[in-house]
Amino acid sequence: MTLYFLRTKNLPIFTQLQLEEALLRTSCVNICLVNEGSSQAIVMGISGKLEELINAKKIREKPIPIIKRFSGGGTVVVDEDTLFVSFLFQKETHSFQPFPKTIMEWSASIYKEVFSAHDFQLRENDYVFGEKKFGGNAQYIKKDRWLHHTSFLWDYKEESMEYLLHPKKTPQYRQERSHDDFLCKLCKHEKSKENVIERLKMTLSQNYSFQEITLGEVLEMTKGDHRKNTTFVSLQDQELVSAR
Repeated sequence: MTLYFLRTKNLPIFTQLQLEEALLRTSCVNICLVNEGSSQAIVMGISGKLEELINAKKIREKPIPIIKRFSGGGTVVVDEDTLFVSFLFQKETHSFQPFPKTIMEWSASIYKEVFSAHDFQLRENDYVFGEKKFGGNAQYIKKDRWLHHTSFLWDYKEESMEYLLHPKKTPQYRQERSHDDFLCKLCKHEKSKENVIERLKMTLSQNYSFQEITLGEVLEMTKGDHRKNTTFVSLQDQELVSAR
């Protein structure tokens, strides 16, 4: 079965998530999407609670869009230095049963090849070098299809992390560390995004029947009507949190 590969640059994360949701719900193709950068935004999992995750004072002082994606997972601030990689597969493509843990293990096997020069590990649901996180993940599993998407911290501005509160539920290996002590920048370990993307393409082409595709061709695959759970958080909801 063919694995299609789409590469974009500076596609807004809201548009990317809309595209992924359409591919998940209306298509049966296997596809890897890579997007280099987005306009700045906060992205929350579908069940995330504003008052527990977002710094109301910071969002009031310097507003940026807040998005609830259709998948679960944690909260992340994204911008032009975020590297996004998403996989959508039909369940029948792989021999493993698609549960959250097995999908994470499959993804880690791919990235272990991509980052073979480093101390890459899967820690709980995060990608780390040593003890520091550089990639966060979320998933969506439906009857015949699943999605796994990752936000890689190629670089980030320390002040952007001020938008996020310390979540109530954190990975055990975090050990209450601050964002600065917990995260690392991929740009400190890799020469360029291009190198990472080329190694990803090489790894995938060795494991699947691989074919590059354009955004226009992907959009042709996603014209059917479908449920849409990717939404912006309204200003009214943001103001309610800010008023507390």
